[in-house]
Amino acid sequence: MPDRPATPLLDRVRSPADMKNLSTEQLKQLSEELRAETISAVSVTGGHLGASLGVVELTVAVHAIFDTPKDRLIWDVGHQAYPHKILTGRRDRIRTLRQGGGLSGFTRRSESEYDPFGAAHSSTSISSGLGMAVARDLKGDDNHVVAVIGDGSMSAGMAYEAMNNAGALKSNLIVILNDNDMSIAPPVGAMSAYLSRTISSRPFMSVRDFMARLADNFPGPLKRAAERADEYARGLLTGGTLFEELGFYYVGPVDGHNLDHLLPVLRNLRDSGHEGPFLLHAVTQKGKGYAPAEASADKYHGVVKFNVVTGEQQKAPPGPPTYTKVFANALVAEAEADERIVAVNAAMPNGTGLDIFAKRFPKRCFDVGIAEQHAVTFAAGMATEGLKPFCAIYSTFLQRGYDQVVHDVALQSLPVRFGMDRAGLVGADGATHAGSFDIAYLGCLPGFTLMAAADEIELAHMVATMAAIEDGPSGVRYPRGEGLGIEPVPARGSVLPIGKGRVLREGSNIAILSYGARLPECLKAADELATMGLSCTVADARFAKPLDTALIGQLARHHEVLITIEEGSMNGFGGLVMHHLALAGLLDGGLKFRPMTLPDIWIDHESPKKQYDIAGLNAPQIVTMALSALGKEALAVSASA
Repeated sequence: MPDRPATPLLDRVRSPADMKNLSTEQLKQLSEELRAETISAVSVTGGHLGASLGVVELTVAVHAIFDTPKDRLIWDVGHQAYPHKILTGRRDRIRTLRQGGGLSGFTRRSESEYDPFGAAHSSTSISSGLGMAVARDLKGDDNHVVAVIGDGSMSAGMAYEAMNNAGALKSNLIVILNDNDMSIAPPVGAMSAYLSRTISSRPFMSVRDFMARLADNFPGPLKRAAERADEYARGLLTGGTLFEELGFYYVGPVDGHNLDHLLPVLRNLRDSGHEGPFLLHAVTQKGKGYAPAEASADKYHGVVKFNVVTGEQQKAPPGPPTYTKVFANALVAEAEADERIVAVNAAMPNGTGLDIFAKRFPKRCFDVGIAEQHAVTFAAGMATEGLKPFCAIYSTFLQRGYDQVVHDVALQSLPVRFGMDRAGLVGADGATHAGSFDIAYLGCLPGFTLMAAADEIELAHMVATMAAIEDGPSGVRYPRGEGLGIEPVPARGSVLPIGKGRVLREGSNIAILSYGARLPECLKAADELATMGLSCTVADARFAKPLDTALIGQLARHHEVLITIEEGSMNGFGGLVMHHLALAGLLDGGLKFRPMTLPDIWIDHESPKKQYDIAGLNAPQIVTMALSALGKEALAVSASA
């Protein structure tokens, strides 16, 4: 473990209350120590380093000025909240970040009273903060609500829906736009800081309110002209006209790393007495204060363990290609053969592998920002014109575009193809990023063709199959991480017969029907059962819709036990199989049917192996299920021991 940095001032801060009497110079020192402690901790645990380093001074300033947790502080997404966790009584556990039983990598209500709203998906902070502000007003309380949202999260429509509502309600709410991409901000300097302090000050606002009251006595056209003149004058000075139009009092931009600028502005906003929402525009640098992160193209967005001195990340031994890369390469191969193929992602080009596609076909690849709803309907629009869109979105993020999947794609039978990465459990990111529900939420939609890849070769074939489907929507799910190392993965996949599975091993007592990446565990379970004299058939369903009813009928008629297994929630693949079995009368003859799914619980961050042990979806649990179904409880207990 690397030596911990010396942090004499941070050592005295057990909670934000300990910061209240610190001078500005002491808060600057505290920021440097907090940055060093964050770097040291993440070098041990891995995690979202760059975003956390970018908000160190902002975190210190907000906690120094506001009275948290009475004043509510909401971090959008929450992946930048490591410094916040250190300052709010969790420093002694910060080196357990994203580890089993340790701190979450995101904000979490059950973890601390300083986390008033749990988050891991983007663009929820203004909506939740407005809800808290309205609740405060209805209860007659007087606390502040502060929401910190990044410029990336501001690309989502939900943020603007919330701002529009906040402007109309005129509740007191402070939104801090953490702009670390310079995508909105003009240059920030002393003049900008001066203007921000001035327009956020009580004297300025008092004069402004007086002029507004005076304007109330003007005839209608003159009153509206005066209001617009005020908005546009300040908009021209600061660049905040858009936010003013939405009903926010805009302040900024300010240097988000300069406490001499931040502290007086935040103090002014706290004490303003203004009725209505504020937007403070703070310009920051992702990875600030750590040279390797500042120099990195992605600003060390997500890192594994690394050397603090050199910034070198620990590299795992070379292994098989990831499913993400296999998907991307397979899609490139299809696009080479068909110029109608285009690709869409929602601010995750690296995570979905579409950065590979974009390098080969820059004009046929579209990153729409954090806007999954738009991504789906945008793809649907392209499909109406004869293009063949592939929409690559994590399973858990596709939930955000579900109405569009139903109304804009499925209802119109449009051939939009969904690549659902991170299907199943995902390790350190925990329940918020686990792809648990797509089998259930897509399996109920008419006309969908749904597939799950058991290995890399199957994934390549399924990409080719989706490219060939032109009469309706389709999707393939595949897990996070490396494949099985099965070679060779074809340069281009082959089209699979729609709705047909495959049998990998034939037996007579027990049938195990796998949907997706649990297939290797099913084969291990079959080997273990064979040592007990129990013969197993192992089949790969490949498709959840349409089901291979002929294969299911064969398994049901010729085996005493039929087990389905999937990396998804209840009411997914197993539910579809059971529905067919019941309607076909295949449960009437005594078949012992057992669906194995993710349990009806949220599974916290852990290693994937332990997560699947908790879920009961590894080989030993499959063996136990089979023995229990056969009434061999003693053997089942022995197998699970």
